[in-house]
Amino acid sequence: MQRANMLKYSLFAGVAFALSACGTFSDIRDPNNAADEDAIPDGFIEERESTIWDLFQNNDDPNVTVEVNKYLWNASLDVLNFLPIQGADPFTGLIVTGFGTPPGGSRAYRATIFIRDPALDARSINVSLQTRSGPADVDTVRAIEDAIMTRARQLRIADSRL
Repeated sequence: MQRANMLKYSLFAGVAFALSACGTFSDIRDPNNAADEDAIPDGFIEERESTIWDLFQNNDDPNVTVEVNKYLWNASLDVLNFLPIQGADPFTGLIVTGFGTPPGGSRAYRATIFIRDPALDARSINVSLQTRSGPADVDTVRAIEDAIMTRARQLRIADSRL
């Protein structure tokens, strides 16, 4: 019985704590009341306190949030699957690989892929390719980017058939 009472009090305290963060309606102004309009000086922007309900709204600033195209992400992993992944962050669109040799090749490469835009566009992806002796040939980098774009388009087409 004592345990049931303790559970009730804990539940009550938790609900009271959660509701205390909700804020109040004390700063709601009536637009028809001239006294409310005069209380705010010209050029003054009133900031509203945040409440717990703000968590359920989509208030993301498009200038701050980073979005990654899922087709470019998966295509990058597919095309460069012979390289060992050292780090990958799907929120910022960065994939860092270690050195690996492509099938049928003799030269080892390592790549850094940066997907910076949600659009399925060639400007959305940057590939940096290095060999053990320095930067890779520009034509090789362009061929890798083209292969990633081709694979991303294939994945998008296959996804639209579902």
